[in-house]
Amino acid sequence: MRSVILSILVCLITASVSAQNKSSSKAAAPAAAPHPPSTLTKETVESFLHHMFGYDQNLRIEVVDIKAAPDPSLYEVDARATTPQGQQALKLYVTPDQKYALYADMMPFGADPFLAARELLKAKMNGPGRGPADASVTIVEFGDLQCPACKRAQPIIQKLLAETPNSRLVFQQFPLTQIHKWALTAAKYSECVARQSNDSFWKYVDTVYDRQDEIARLNENEVEGRLKQLVSETGLNPDTIATCTSDPKVAERIYASQALGNELEVTATPTIFINGRKIANVAGTPFEVLKQITIFQAQSGSEKAQLQPSR
Repeated sequence: MRSVILSILVCLITASVSAQNKSSSKAAAPAAAPHPPSTLTKETVESFLHHMFGYDQNLRIEVVDIKAAPDPSLYEVDARATTPQGQQALKLYVTPDQKYALYADMMPFGADPFLAARELLKAKMNGPGRGPADASVTIVEFGDLQCPACKRAQPIIQKLLAETPNSRLVFQQFPLTQIHKWALTAAKYSECVARQSNDSFWKYVDTVYDRQDEIARLNENEVEGRLKQLVSETGLNPDTIATCTSDPKVAERIYASQALGNELEVTATPTIFINGRKIANVAGTPFEVLKQITIFQAQSGSEKAQLQPSR
């Protein structure tokens, strides 16, 4: 069943696009009227999910939200699937007559479909970066240090940077605090490490991912002490970093990063943006595809990224 969930998340999107013709002699057609989310009930969605996936006793799907989709003629259902291997966000769209559902993400459309995401990232991203400041490709990762999928994706992202040298990586904090109990604490520690040293930040992130399973076995009172010990391995003073984590500005930066991810409709970690192009399932995307997309974005000249993180 896990493969079913992953295929849902990887699925390339079919979007419904309505054309609007402008004419000086004829008034523009009115926009499609939105369908109030209240007419699609949680009970209906849960019954649908039960009939579709109820045969798998290891799978639990929770409806998180029902709302109007970006195209208001559709309903958008946000759900969370839980298996013994972990959790995955999934999304489906329901037609106005509630007869059909699509497993998909909305695909941005236009002559430069990734422009809006690119501009939003350039205006609001605030994370540490590595790679040339004038790189032709900026890869922005929204990550959670407690997330097992993020840990699995790190070698892929590092290989991608190594094989596309004119690219830059920016790490945006996106701790999933509802399901990961120590993710926010780890994010605060990494933010404070970044204040002291950009190189130490990347070393700290790698170290936390390496020890992720070990930290997960600790009780809540032991986690922070272990994170402090890992700071020592970066060569920084753990007491200084621990003091820094209580600074309200540290939390503000993390919340700003989470808000940016929400604006970009990040629903799971890791999610990366390659010059604004969203890849929501890094580990499930063939490496050669990731590499080809990165090279294509560099060649397209759609962005010359110049990242100067505000710290």
